Amino acid sequence: MLDLTVLLDETDDVARRLATKGTDESAVFAARDAVVRRRRLRRELDELRAEMNQRSQQVGRLMREDKAAGEHARAQVSTLKARILELESTVREAEQAERDLLLRLPNPPSPQAPVGADESANLILRYEGPDAKPVPDARPHWEIADDLGIFDAPRAAKLSGSGFSVLRGDGARLLRALVSFALDLHRDEYEELIVPHLVRGDVMVGTGHLPKFQDDAFNTVDDLWAVPTGEVPLTGLRRDELLDSADLPLKYMTYTSCFRREAGSAGKDTRGMQRLHEFHKVELVHLCRPEQTPEQFDVLLANAEKALQAFDLPYRVVDLATGDLTFSSARIFDLEVYSPGVDKWLEVSSVGDFTDFQARRGNIRYRPDEGPRTAPVHTLNGSALATPRVWAALIEHGQQPDRTVALPDVLHPYMGGKTALEPNRFLR
Repeated sequence: MLDLTVLLDETDDVARRLATKGTDESAVFAARDAVVRRRRLRRELDELRAEMNQRSQQVGRLMREDKAAGEHARAQVSTLKARILELESTVREAEQAERDLLLRLPNPPSPQAPVGADESANLILRYEGPDAKPVPDARPHWEIADDLGIFDAPRAAKLSGSGFSVLRGDGARLLRALVSFALDLHRDEYEELIVPHLVRGDVMVGTGHLPKFQDDAFNTVDDLWAVPTGEVPLTGLRRDELLDSADLPLKYMTYTSCFRREAGSAGKDTRGMQRLHEFHKVELVHLCRPEQTPEQFDVLLANAEKALQAFDLPYRVVDLATGDLTFSSARIFDLEVYSPGVDKWLEVSSVGDFTDFQARRGNIRYRPDEGPRTAPVHTLNGSALATPRVWAALIEHGQQPDRTVALPDVLHPYMGGKTALEPNRFLR
């Protein structure tokens, strides 16, 4: 949620910045007007209440001194009460209207983000790992995995429809190995948590996933929402809390299944593990003071790159343009791995700076060292390892002439000493 002072005092600048994320300026001015109206009505209500209190205190004295004057004063108090009740209802409506408009305004992009309407304006910062070159006769991961009997798309569809996966044998073991490796990789720096995979609606609102992405989320009849990413419960963990400045930054990590309808995926390649409704991910979240944000962003980015470096995968770092940023983010660097099977760069992690946007929505505050007032923290998050596309990349880069799949050295201990994926001996 935006800082109301900034929205009111710098409306034109906010509208200009949000326009680069595709937000119509009318939405910004409508929200500004709603804030002004709610404040005016609240001030009027407070004044009426003060007047009623003052007149109520006079009624008793007037009744003793002049009954007629007392009755007149009592009638005035009754009139004020009626006006106050009516105005209270109007204020509640104004508050709801203000909230509805504010919740739909995205976080303004960082001035450092490239300006552009879509991904065509994204800036490639650097390439890392081995050279990414088209591999002759490279097969996509779903073909390789199907031959090995470790990926079963037909039975996944039988169980849940399209957009789901069933991994078998070494395929399932590889995914579990990726999760364990990522958690171990960061265990000395991050507190590991096991969190609920279903959260309340207000927790989703706090991270900006509601109401904007309601159509892309799965929810239950009890108003519990399946987490679209571990960012949601990790950030919501400190909702409505006042944090000790000396404790910041706080760093959390969790492994979750993630659930997304992928409502906007029409026309995109959804074969294999590229785009799923349910997938597994290790997420990293930082809560920090504003002045710590640049350093923490660099730390988070370096940590997100560690697994890709350990796997010796070719990847690149991409600075997303304003029009390609997510709703809640001010700046995002994507990590994209080269997929020889489809000859494309596929995003495997997004490292995001969310400034104070999520903290305002979730009421996560700290008390600065100077002054009595509290302030919202800054939040950052990124994927330590999103398994589907990394799993796919390892299969495609590890494919061998004998149809086995060689594994990176760092994964051998997590695979029980196995150095390659082999045909599923349990397949029936």
